[in-house]
Amino acid sequence: MRLVIGLLLTVVAFAVAGRRGYWLYRLVRTGQPAPGRLDGIGRRLGTQLSEVFGQRKLLRWSAPGIAHFFTFWGFIVLAATIVEAYGALFDPSFFIPIIGKMTWLGFLEDFFAVAVLVALAYFAINRIRNAPERRHRESRFYGSHTGPAWVILAMITAVVVTLLLYRGAQINAGHFPYGPDHRGTWWTFASKATATVLHPLGEHANEVLEPIFILAQIAVILGFLVLVVYSKHLHIFLAPINVLTKREPDALGALATTPDIEALMEEDDPVIGVNKVEQFSWKGMLDFATCTECGRCQSQCPAWNTGKPLSPKLLIMDLRDHLFAKAPYLLAANGAAGTEEDTGSAPAAGPPAPVEPAHGAVPESGFGRMPTPGRPQAERPLVGTAEELGVIDPDVLWSCTTCGACVEQCPVDIEHVDHILDMRRYQVMIESNFPSEAGTMLRGLENNGNPWNLPARKRLDWAQGLSFDVPVVSPGEKIPDDVEYLYWVGCAGALEDRSVKTTKAFVELLHTAGVPFVVLGEAESCTGDPARRLGNEYLFQELGKANVETLNEVGARKIVATCPHCFNTLANEYPALGGHYEVVHHTQLLARLVAEGRLTPVTPVEAKVTYHDPCYLGRHNKVYTPPREVLGSIAGLRSEEMHRCKERGFCCGAGGARMWMEERIGKSINSERVDEALGLRPDVISTACPYCMVMLSDAVVAKQQTGEAEEHVAVLDVAQLLAKSLVRPSTGT
Repeated sequence: MRLVIGLLLTVVAFAVAGRRGYWLYRLVRTGQPAPGRLDGIGRRLGTQLSEVFGQRKLLRWSAPGIAHFFTFWGFIVLAATIVEAYGALFDPSFFIPIIGKMTWLGFLEDFFAVAVLVALAYFAINRIRNAPERRHRESRFYGSHTGPAWVILAMITAVVVTLLLYRGAQINAGHFPYGPDHRGTWWTFASKATATVLHPLGEHANEVLEPIFILAQIAVILGFLVLVVYSKHLHIFLAPINVLTKREPDALGALATTPDIEALMEEDDPVIGVNKVEQFSWKGMLDFATCTECGRCQSQCPAWNTGKPLSPKLLIMDLRDHLFAKAPYLLAANGAAGTEEDTGSAPAAGPPAPVEPAHGAVPESGFGRMPTPGRPQAERPLVGTAEELGVIDPDVLWSCTTCGACVEQCPVDIEHVDHILDMRRYQVMIESNFPSEAGTMLRGLENNGNPWNLPARKRLDWAQGLSFDVPVVSPGEKIPDDVEYLYWVGCAGALEDRSVKTTKAFVELLHTAGVPFVVLGEAESCTGDPARRLGNEYLFQELGKANVETLNEVGARKIVATCPHCFNTLANEYPALGGHYEVVHHTQLLARLVAEGRLTPVTPVEAKVTYHDPCYLGRHNKVYTPPREVLGSIAGLRSEEMHRCKERGFCCGAGGARMWMEERIGKSINSERVDEALGLRPDVISTACPYCMVMLSDAVVAKQQTGEAEEHVAVLDVAQLLAKSLVRPSTGT
């Protein structure tokens, strides 16, 4: 009887779960191509080992990470007990061949059973402490489906409890595979303890309870399987696939796609970017289905933390809900009639039932956008308008600074930034719908090749007053063989007053170290980063192709840049446009020059400094150590890290073209960051990015005017501090 019941439960559960799995597989396949997602398979398998089996990203969160680590490995190890349970359907004394009687296996099974229970208790306490009903936006579970999460915790608890019960009954019935006389040893401590509790019932009762508990264990496991494929815990199966197909290497770098704009513009009805959920790639759809709703991305997002409507988690959840609601139509269009909706099954024909507006799409600022009465989820526009609420509200879309904190923190490697920029591309390129103030920046790029719309002749004004001549190479000339670097000054470095000081300090350091370099001068133009991050792919490619032509014409091989946005674009995005160069950031070069003794700090700089990590240097390119090495080489300089630093650094608010857009919702991101820095009472807030320099300086000045910051607090680039330390003190003669 136990065999018949067990096999019947298995067949039904696998049929239900398999149908759902096949439905999801077909749905994801309706997405657009995502080439290169299995390139470098060896490196990708290494990532699987570190992120999936090593739980690398989750372990950054200490206690929650450790609890999840034990839960994950509990599932791996306790798979052996599932084999034993099924084996017991056929033979009460079943054991796994070869290893099935070894006490170490019994110990591991018991240890992880207890470890999982402890982890579940921690998860429960953590969810109560961080309940969104009490902590509201401060809770990373805000907006998540907390009810199903409790059901999952209960189901996992039931899996472990039924496991220990059937093992305890096995011991009392004499069928336990571990230990002498099938009675176990101290190695199987948890099973022995359960057996002790059940022993007073008598051997006959335990013989009856054994198959009952075994069937209960199988039923709970199968129920958990079905629940998982119909819930957010689908990530148990999808996360390894999503991690395997994520963008490599392990940094954000370039955007995932560089469309052939010229070819697209020749089409009668070009589609650039994403305006419908079916225009996302299959990897995007896999991202949506993989979301765990853990909220780690949300808790690190600078927009969310300053009262703006963007939550990376809620955005992905909204896209997932919309995708599932639209699934019958997508599958029918791909010849898959008779499809299943996300709550069960539904016919391919006929509209789905109307639904409430997705929670993430409603901006907390409130602009009166409402869905058309009775309009179903599947028919709503992907991005809302002034008249109608869409799946994603425009204020959500334009709040993003593209800092990458969400991608960096996501334990299942969802690529939020790429999806946001795909939607921005359509809004800008097709709808011409973007914040009006960004138009001034775009016109500057189009007319004069810089966001301030200043004439090109001003690009060398910064070199005036230096004690040496700055060598300039012009198109038509070649960089001399004895020149090591082409210095890419950047728009801010050449034209923005505060950043000009960094440029001067850096070239003086190069001159002191004897590093031969040249600049392009008037031939240099914006790399196109602000245009691309805004969504104007056409303008980015036009600027990029012109720059690549210039760089190739002068024979550029090695480039150094003081702007992380230029650094990222030159190194990671220009290869798609035909530009292949060795690119370094100025802090990397300075750290090497200091290490080689070519730059030797001689004058102490008596000050307390805290370093702000630029997002496009840190998270986008994993450059964290060189700036700190330079600061550490300066005598007298006392460094103290902000709480949010390195991988968890907090954005200055300038990325994603936000530097040229007003912040009208919530607290200013740069003000939030400066508040954190000022909490350490520093003399200097240091950084290595002109965007950060502008944003942090503006916030410090504003706080000095209101008395919130001391007058002596300065914002300086790493190069400026190093230059200060190279000035020999006056002898007084």
